Amino acid sequence: MSNSSKMPPASDAAAPHFLGTRIRGLRKRRGMTLAELASQSELTAGYISQLERNLAYPSIPALFNITRSLGVTIQWFFASEATTDPADDGIVVRKHSRLNVHYEDGIVDQLLTPQATRQLEMLHSRFPPGTYSQQSYSHDGEEAGFLLSGSFELWVGERYFQLNEGDSFSFSSQEPHRYGNPGEVDAVVIWVITPPTF
Repeated sequence: MSNSSKMPPASDAAAPHFLGTRIRGLRKRRGMTLAELASQSELTAGYISQLERNLAYPSIPALFNITRSLGVTIQWFFASEATTDPADDGIVVRKHSRLNVHYEDGIVDQLLTPQATRQLEMLHSRFPPGTYSQQSYSHDGEEAGFLLSGSFELWVGERYFQLNEGDSFSFSSQEPHRYGNPGEVDAVVIWVITPPTF
């Protein structure tokens, strides 16, 4: 599959621009240098610099480490150029106004719940064929998922699961976990995370 086919639809194409800008802006507001953020997030300063200049997409664990170091959740980095109808504010998320985060290898998360102080968040995640969260990570809370289409591999602690369309799962987010798409078509997963610590 070509790299361009792994990119999001044109309406979402500007979203990756926001991520680097938001990382850099928050880092500066926190008064942190690149080296300090790199040390705290266990990444290299060069890698973070590439992210901030929008020359690379982060892996899911890398962005998670950055958010922990900056004192926010990944939800803080969701962005979109779409406008939201004020009548929907805090209750409804329209398909055209979903907030997005783009990761390396074309993985895309869309926030399906309003970005507010609620006790759960719901995500629509698209994993192109052969894409994986290579490193395990953990955080507070619980999560559940439903595989809408494709096939999916899930590791929770030492346990491994092969999931097919229509399968669902649930586990404590405190257990190290990782996942990926071993198939030849996109895997689409609906995740629910509570509290929204991701």
